[in-house]
Amino acid sequence: MKRFLTMMTMASVSMMMMAQTELGSGLNEADFNKNVRPGDDFYEYACGGWMKNNPLPAAYSRYGSFDRLQEDNDKRINGILKELQSNTYAKGTIEQKLSDLYKLAMDSTRRNKEGVAPVMPLIKKLEAAKTVKQLLAIQLELAPYGEQEFFYAGFGADEKNATQNILSIYQSGLTLGQKEYYLDNDKATAGIREAFKKHVVKMFQLFGFSKSAATKKMQNVMKVETALAKVSKSRTELRDPEANYNKMTLKEFEAKYPNLPLVKVMNAKGIDTKFLQEMVVGQPDFLEGANRVVGALKPAEYRDVLEWSLVEGSANYLNDAAAAESFDFYGKIKAGRKENHPLWKRSTGQVERVMGEALGKIYAEKYFPEAAKQRMLTLIKNLQIALGERIAAQDWMDDSTKVNALLKLNTFYVKVGYPDKWTDLSKLEIDPAKSFYDNMQACAKFWNAHNIEHTVGKPVDRDDWHMTPQTVNAYYNPTTNEICFPAGILQYPFFDMTADDAFNYGAIGVVIGHEMTHGFDDQGRQFDKDGNMHDWWKEADGKNFTERTDKYADFFSAIKVLPDLNGNGRLTLGENLADHGGLQVAWTAYKNATKRNPLGEKNGLTADQRFFHAYAGVWAGNITEAEIRNRTKSDPHSLGRWRVNGALPHIDAWYEAFGVKEGDKMFIPKQERLELW
Repeated sequence: MKRFLTMMTMASVSMMMMAQTELGSGLNEADFNKNVRPGDDFYEYACGGWMKNNPLPAAYSRYGSFDRLQEDNDKRINGILKELQSNTYAKGTIEQKLSDLYKLAMDSTRRNKEGVAPVMPLIKKLEAAKTVKQLLAIQLELAPYGEQEFFYAGFGADEKNATQNILSIYQSGLTLGQKEYYLDNDKATAGIREAFKKHVVKMFQLFGFSKSAATKKMQNVMKVETALAKVSKSRTELRDPEANYNKMTLKEFEAKYPNLPLVKVMNAKGIDTKFLQEMVVGQPDFLEGANRVVGALKPAEYRDVLEWSLVEGSANYLNDAAAAESFDFYGKIKAGRKENHPLWKRSTGQVERVMGEALGKIYAEKYFPEAAKQRMLTLIKNLQIALGERIAAQDWMDDSTKVNALLKLNTFYVKVGYPDKWTDLSKLEIDPAKSFYDNMQACAKFWNAHNIEHTVGKPVDRDDWHMTPQTVNAYYNPTTNEICFPAGILQYPFFDMTADDAFNYGAIGVVIGHEMTHGFDDQGRQFDKDGNMHDWWKEADGKNFTERTDKYADFFSAIKVLPDLNGNGRLTLGENLADHGGLQVAWTAYKNATKRNPLGEKNGLTADQRFFHAYAGVWAGNITEAEIRNRTKSDPHSLGRWRVNGALPHIDAWYEAFGVKEGDKMFIPKQERLELW
């Protein structure tokens, strides 16, 4: 421990920043609402002006400073695609593929003329099939395009042997994503379920079926998906890595689940049976239930499930009518949006989903300067040092556990901006003579084949990126023990090259600390420095951790996000722990960086106050009631308001910065404030 602390202290001194008097505050007073006291509602105080000046656009269910940055990035990406339209390119070049795919996405006249015709040969083929055997044969034809029904199977890192890829089997099969939409009977959820049924009927009608035939197909789809929902785990239950890791052999799988055609589906994808001999089954109880469901399927039910997958999956690549019906349910009813995004934005997003890395390479060259990367690397190093200091200072952890934690922290694999190597897209063919749908299918087939080639029988590639460079987000991956910060997020309001450390540590600094803390949240702490899942904690320390984190779950579950709806503190536990840790770590790093040259007052705010303003500003936004309900059911992140008002009352420095005292609405007595890192 002494050696680790000495090393960190030396590094901390060497990384301290010089005086930054020439830099601005990074804050805009118009974003504030000074009619509200910071100790009563800090979110409204820091973000009320932003929310008033940025009303929710009709095309959004949530619109915040985060989304505004993403929109700016979308415009930049769209600008790249538009620039490509001004030239012609040799067939097979990246420019040709991007240009032609975007043209196809934008050509609504052609897509309306084609209607649903691109998908109808497959629909007719399914309609002609009369037996389960015939239907399975069609499903296998679709497997190379990623088609899977009733369960998910794919290769990824073995969580207990993290350098190697292994076949993983997971629950799947729910169009609405989670079981509650099929089983809960509160008014809001039941209303969405009934609207979904009507949506399924309308979609089948758009593909040429009569209302009575479409209704019967909807009933078959709902019967199967409801049965799968009943045996599915909730999203909260899926957060337990150990419970969702069950290794078995192929022989054991086939004995337990004889109705699930795993080998046939994997072989159809192009995977040799020799790579299927050992696997990790995520949810054995689900597979047992799915085995019963599949075993009892009537041909008509099987057919309608396969057809629904085609219908729903193709809607946004066909005519305006199909896209509009899809939006009416998912956009208007489920999320509360009033109108769809314009065609350019939807088209840009569709191209990004299948060629995002190729666009990201151009984006990074145009918009991510080397100076920004170097400043980020400095910030990251400072945050690592600060987290190390906080780990070392905890009195509820034994030194042996602290050493293991520090080893893990010091071996973080850091990724900033963009990949060092880019995916080879030479085998992807975009043919403008074919329909937009056919080209998107070609992309699906390419990526399916690429993922197989890249993972099956191969070691894990730590240099893979799981986000494109233009993504406004960041992540921690436990099996590679990596933290990744794409170029897209390294912009205002997260990062400002013209602002001082109070702003940047409060904004991007907390994001960095957040992702680092994920390595030590309720899930991340179960993985060691090499990415393997095993318990490296002393038993007493593990109990201390759980006792502390249970209080976070209870606190956030008690929050009323709507008058009739509480937050889900168990679902959001990892993110809430990361927010709290990110704030504590970023604060420590900010104080270390400005120790020799403290920052002065700017715009009537102390540097400490500006730190917390910067943090809150990241989460400024407006949101529909429907989206609040949707995210509370499905999102492991707390809502933006509660990432501020739920997190800050447990940060002592916030009280000191704003003079928050007993009697203020957000005040929590010192002995009741939650602490971890």
